[in-house]
This record gives sequence, structure tokens and C-alpha cells, in this order.
Amino acid sequence: MTLLPRRALLALPALLAAPRIASGQGAWPSRPVRLIVPFPPGGPTDIMGRLLAAQLEAELRQPFVVENRAGATGAIGSQAVMQAAPDGYTLVVGTLGSHALQPLIARTPAYDPRRDFAPVSLFATIANVLMVHPSVPVRSAGELVALLRAEPGRHNYGSAGVGSPIHLSAVLLEQVARVQAVHVPYRGSAPALQDLQAGRLTFMFDAVPSAMGLLQSNAVRPLAVTTPQRIAALPELPTMEEAGITPYDAYTWNAIFGPPRLPEPIVTQLGQAIATITAREAFRARATSLGADATSSTPEALRALVVAEMAKWQPIVAAAGAQEG
Repeated sequence: MTLLPRRALLALPALLAAPRIASGQGAWPSRPVRLIVPFPPGGPTDIMGRLLAAQLEAELRQPFVVENRAGATGAIGSQAVMQAAPDGYTLVVGTLGSHALQPLIARTPAYDPRRDFAPVSLFATIANVLMVHPSVPVRSAGELVALLRAEPGRHNYGSAGVGSPIHLSAVLLEQVARVQAVHVPYRGSAPALQDLQAGRLTFMFDAVPSAMGLLQSNAVRPLAVTTPQRIAALPELPTMEEAGITPYDAYTWNAIFGPPRLPEPIVTQLGQAIATITAREAFRARATSLGADATSSTPEALRALVVAEMAKWQPIVAAAGAQEG
């Protein structure tokens, strides 16, 4: 029998333990994951983020704890994730606002989403809906355009603030249809919707999930959705392009991003979990009931979407004078 040298015998316990330590370090997730929603509770991003978090908990067998860190069009919460350790335990629900528009609006951007985050996957696309108060004598987007042309500068619209996606949806309408209206910015879409319901605004765009209650109660009149195709939640409602307002394409989305240098195995595992969840009929039906369409993507496709959205909206932000900060 060959005897091992004393030095080798002393090293043996550490060598035997090493694979177990490495395996433990590689297991993800092995503790709760923090999912930051960079917008207030109760909004469409929060609603969809919590829906996904519950499913990720079940799929990956660890808590996904939603944390709302609102402010600066999503920049505060997003920046916290950008600066977090790239270990998969701090993620962010990114949107058109936080991961495309915010860097265009801010005079000194806190980050560049094209390079400062690890894209994982889309999980929902969300249309905006064009609405008017029931007293406004129009029943289509085309009729609203005709009214605005006939009475330039006499009608107003609300938004969630300068440079918000629903503000820029209206700016895009003004540019494409060559009409003018008075912009009334609010601190969030909820107070703007209240004034639309009260008849103090002529029209407004809003994300379908947050507008759904008013639509279902007939408190406002929907005219069109802003996506290229009709949406499952409101299948009878035409698109802006079907109403003759073309080219028109303006929607938001929800996606998961991590800090830069997030390890590829974690990106892959998380992306596969999201693809599995969003393909389930129960999840898709729930998303539809909230006004969203469930989807998924590769990290590369998500990165390409961010690049394309920033290129698309940059001239619109500039034309609207929406830069701030």
C-alpha cells in the first residue's frame, strides 16, 4: 500500500470539502431575491411585478420580495440595482420609462441602460389606451383628431408628468396627426384620470392596467389602443393605425434586468423560468385580465429593444421639450 505524505494528508480534508463549497456557491437562488419595482405601489409596473414575483417564488423555490423604490421616472430604484452586487439577489422590473425614456429626459442621466444593466427577459407588453370624457362628442380617434384640428389649442390632455410614456404618447399623436392640444402634467396618472373622469380634461392616454377600472365602469370612453395590433384585454377596441393615425406605435413593457456582470448561468436560469411562467395559460389569462399581454424574450432581444426604443423616442423627447433635471 502506498502511503500519502503528511503534507498531502493535511490537505486532504480541504480538498474533499472544496467541491461542496463550490457547489454551494453556485446554487442560485439559495436565499430570498429582492425584486425592485422603481415605481409606486398600485401602479401597472407594481401590479405586474408582483404577479411575476409570486410565480418566480413557486418556480425557483425561494422568496422573491418586491420592494418599491420610486422616484425620478424609475431612476432611483434602477440605479440601486445597477450598483448592487452581481450575484442575482437584486433585480429590477424595468420599463420603457425607466430603461429608455429616463436617460433621454434627464440632463445628467444616472445610467445608460444599453450598457449598465444585464438584460434578462421581457415578461409583459402593455398598451396605452386613448380615452375621452363621455361628454366629448367623438367616438373614434379619427373624430378626436378632426375635433382638435377644428379647434386648435382649445382642448387639453393630462399625463403622469413631463416626459412620462403617456405624455409622449400624446406628443406622438400631435406630431403624426399634426394637431395641437394643451398639456396638463400631474404627479402620476391617478390624479389625471380623476380630472378626466370629472370632465376637466378632453382626452388622455394611460396604461391599460391602471385605466381598466374606469373603462369597465364606463366612466370614460375608450377610442383606441396604441399598439400595432389589438390587445386581448380589449379586443373590440381598434388600434390608432386602424383609425387612420399612422405611423403610430407606442406601448410600454415590463422586463427583468440585473446589475452589470450578472453571471451568465443566472441569466439563463432566470430567463428560462420567465419563459416557462409566461407560457402558462393561467399566467397569460391573469395578465390579460390586468390589461397586459404576457411574453418573454432572450437577453439579446431585450437589449436590442432598449437600443431601438431610445433611438425612436429621442427626437420625440427633444421635440416635446421634455428634458429636465
